[in-house]
Amino acid sequence: QVQLVESGGGLVQAGESLRLSCAASKSDYIIYAMGWYRQAPGKQRELVARITSGGSTTYADSTSGRFTISRDSDKSTMYLQMNSLRPDDTAIYYCKASSFNGIAYWGKGTLVTVSS
Repeated sequence: QVQLVESGGGLVQAGESLRLSCAASKSDYIIYAMGWYRQAPGKQRELVARITSGGSTTYADSTSGRFTISRDSDKSTMYLQMNSLRPDDTAIYYCKASSFNGIAYWGKGTLVTVSS
Protein backbone atom coordinates (compact mmCIF):
# COMPACT_ATOMS: atom_id res chain seq x y z
CA GLN A 1 0.00 0.00 0.00
CA VAL A 2 1.30 3.44 -0.95
CA GLN A 3 -0.03 6.53 0.77
CA LEU A 4 0.27 9.88 -0.95
CA VAL A 5 -0.07 13.30 0.67
CA GLU A 6 -0.27 16.45 -1.44
CA SER A 7 0.51 19.94 -0.21
CA GLY A 8 1.17 23.40 -1.57
CA GLY A 9 -2.19 24.39 -3.00
CA GLY A 10 -3.73 27.76 -2.38
CA LEU A 11 -5.16 30.95 -3.83
CA VAL A 12 -3.03 33.00 -6.20
CA GLN A 13 -3.56 35.65 -8.84
CA ALA A 14 -3.16 35.04 -12.54
CA GLY A 15 0.49 35.09 -13.56
CA GLU A 16 1.79 33.95 -10.18
CA SER A 17 3.43 30.65 -9.28
CA LEU A 18 2.82 27.74 -6.93
CA ARG A 19 4.77 24.62 -6.08
CA LEU A 20 2.90 21.45 -5.22
CA SER A 21 4.46 18.53 -3.36
CA CYS A 22 3.45 14.90 -3.09
CA ALA A 23 5.06 12.72 -0.44
CA ALA A 24 4.86 8.96 -0.92
CA SER A 25 4.98 6.53 1.99
CA LYS A 26 6.79 3.79 0.08
CA SER A 27 10.30 3.82 -1.26
CA ASP A 28 11.18 4.00 -4.90
CA TYR A 29 11.33 0.30 -5.62
CA ILE A 30 7.56 -0.13 -5.69
CA ILE A 31 6.68 2.94 -7.78
CA TYR A 32 7.09 2.96 -11.53
CA ALA A 33 5.68 6.37 -12.27
CA MET A 34 4.12 9.32 -10.51
CA GLY A 35 1.93 11.99 -11.91
CA TRP A 36 -0.24 15.02 -11.28
CA TYR A 37 -3.84 15.10 -12.37
CA ARG A 38 -6.45 17.78 -11.89
CA GLN A 39 -10.20 18.05 -11.85
CA ALA A 40 -12.02 21.31 -12.32
CA PRO A 41 -15.67 21.71 -11.30
CA GLY A 42 -17.94 19.96 -13.75
CA LYS A 43 -15.06 18.45 -15.70
CA GLN A 44 -13.33 15.10 -15.87
CA ARG A 45 -10.04 14.46 -14.18
CA GLU A 46 -7.17 15.06 -16.59
CA LEU A 47 -3.45 14.46 -16.73
CA VAL A 48 -1.28 17.45 -15.92
CA ALA A 49 2.19 15.88 -15.94
CA ARG A 50 3.81 12.51 -15.33
CA ILE A 51 7.31 11.29 -14.52
CA THR A 52 8.67 7.74 -14.60
CA SER A 53 11.26 6.17 -12.33
CA GLY A 54 13.73 6.68 -15.15
CA GLY A 55 13.01 10.39 -15.29
CA SER A 56 10.98 10.54 -18.49
CA THR A 57 8.33 13.26 -18.38
CA THR A 58 5.03 13.85 -20.12
CA TYR A 59 2.97 17.04 -20.04
CA ALA A 60 -0.51 18.00 -21.09
CA ASP A 61 -0.53 20.49 -23.95
CA SER A 62 -2.18 23.07 -21.72
CA THR A 63 0.64 22.95 -19.14
CA SER A 64 3.71 22.33 -21.28
CA GLY A 65 6.16 25.19 -20.95
CA ARG A 66 4.53 26.54 -17.79
CA PHE A 67 4.64 23.57 -15.42
CA THR A 68 7.61 21.42 -14.46
CA ILE A 69 7.38 18.02 -12.77
CA SER A 70 10.28 16.60 -10.77
CA ARG A 71 11.15 14.05 -8.11
CA ASP A 72 13.61 13.97 -5.22
CA SER A 73 16.74 11.86 -5.65
CA ASP A 74 15.23 9.25 -3.32
CA LYS A 75 12.09 9.47 -5.50
CA SER A 76 9.72 9.49 -2.54
CA THR A 77 8.62 13.09 -3.11
CA MET A 78 7.32 14.58 -6.31
CA TYR A 79 6.89 18.24 -7.16
CA LEU A 80 4.96 20.34 -9.62
CA GLN A 81 6.29 23.83 -10.21
CA MET A 82 3.48 25.86 -11.74
CA ASN A 83 4.37 29.19 -13.32
CA SER A 84 2.27 31.73 -15.20
CA LEU A 85 -0.89 30.38 -13.64
CA ARG A 86 -4.19 31.11 -15.36
CA PRO A 87 -7.76 31.05 -14.06
CA ASP A 88 -8.41 27.89 -16.09
CA ASP A 89 -5.75 26.13 -14.01
CA THR A 90 -8.16 26.29 -11.09
CA ALA A 91 -8.85 22.73 -9.95
CA ILE A 92 -8.20 20.12 -7.33
CA TYR A 93 -4.77 18.66 -8.07
CA TYR A 94 -4.24 14.98 -7.32
CA CYS A 95 -1.07 12.97 -6.98
CA LYS A 96 -1.01 9.49 -8.49
CA ALA A 97 1.55 6.72 -8.12
CA SER A 98 1.64 3.66 -10.33
CA SER A 99 3.36 0.54 -9.08
CA PHE A 100 5.34 -1.89 -11.19
CA ASN A 101 2.54 -4.44 -10.86
CA GLY A 102 -0.01 -2.02 -12.27
CA ILE A 103 -1.72 -0.77 -9.12
CA ALA A 104 -2.63 2.92 -8.97
CA TYR A 105 -2.65 4.94 -5.78
CA TRP A 106 -4.19 8.38 -5.37
CA GLY A 107 -3.80 11.20 -2.91
CA LYS A 108 -6.76 13.15 -1.55
CA GLY A 109 -5.94 16.27 -3.56
CA THR A 110 -5.01 19.87 -2.96
CA LEU A 111 -7.03 22.83 -4.20
CA VAL A 112 -5.47 25.42 -6.48
CA THR A 113 -7.47 28.56 -7.15
CA VAL A 114 -6.27 31.18 -9.61
CA SER A 115 -8.08 34.49 -9.62
CA SER A 116 -8.14 36.83 -12.61
